[in-house]
Amino acid sequence: MPLRILLIEDDPDIQKMVKLSLLYQGGHQVSVASGGAEGLQKAAAENPDLILLDVMMPEMDGYETIKALKSQPGTRHIPVVFLSARAQQAEIQKGRELGAVGYLVKPFDPMSLAAQLEAILSSSGQG
Repeated sequence: MPLRILLIEDDPDIQKMVKLSLLYQGGHQVSVASGGAEGLQKAAAENPDLILLDVMMPEMDGYETIKALKSQPGTRHIPVVFLSARAQQAEIQKGRELGAVGYLVKPFDPMSLAAQLEAILSSSGQG
């Protein structure tokens, strides 16, 4: 079943690759926010099925963004998966402690991204 996914990512190339990958591999609708503040607004307005969140962004990083998402009654229920180049166990642990249901490391495989997200959602009981 196609998901409505909000991608919060500041890199236009990654935005494009994720959008195409999820559309063609899973039929998912992807809306894009280029930063945390815009992501919070879009999450509240669009109520997506899943948020794919970059860690390293200017102004408001992914950790600040998920804290804000989880503190708002309108967005706290939305599952969040981090998509980051930071692959250290401490980073992954921090993401999970802040409420993420998954953590994918860049570079990711565009051919399997949709399947990975679907697996994370179903294993977290969200799918």
